[in-house]
Amino acid sequence: MKKIILFILSLLFGLMFINAGLNKFFNYMPVPKDLPEGMMKVMTAFMTIGWLMPLIAVAEIVGGVLFIIPKYRALGAIIILPIMIGIILTHLTLAPSGLPMALVLFAINIWVIIENREKYLPMIK
Repeated sequence: MKKIILFILSLLFGLMFINAGLNKFFNYMPVPKDLPEGMMKVMTAFMTIGWLMPLIAVAEIVGGVLFIIPKYRALGAIIILPIMIGIILTHLTLAPSGLPMALVLFAINIWVIIENREKYLPMIK
């Protein structure tokens, strides 16, 4: 049962990140009108740095795809971890309304990392 729940959560998590990454390339989701001013400044600054958004988008897409595939889920979780930390910090400081969802996604990511901890041991030995 635990494996089924983990797979379903991993599938949804991966699809969310794939969608977020693709949106950074194709801009098919409209930007909400009620974004805080600080968030708009940050997004404008990110767009000014021409290579940053494509890098984040590629990391989200690759990490999302790897997160869905059980054999590569541990790698996908590590690729997405710094992005998740950025999402948490952004919602803590600029847009607290999105914090509950960000914390749920962060918890899923940490769960996958803990479940795959034996795969990370060779890196730290």
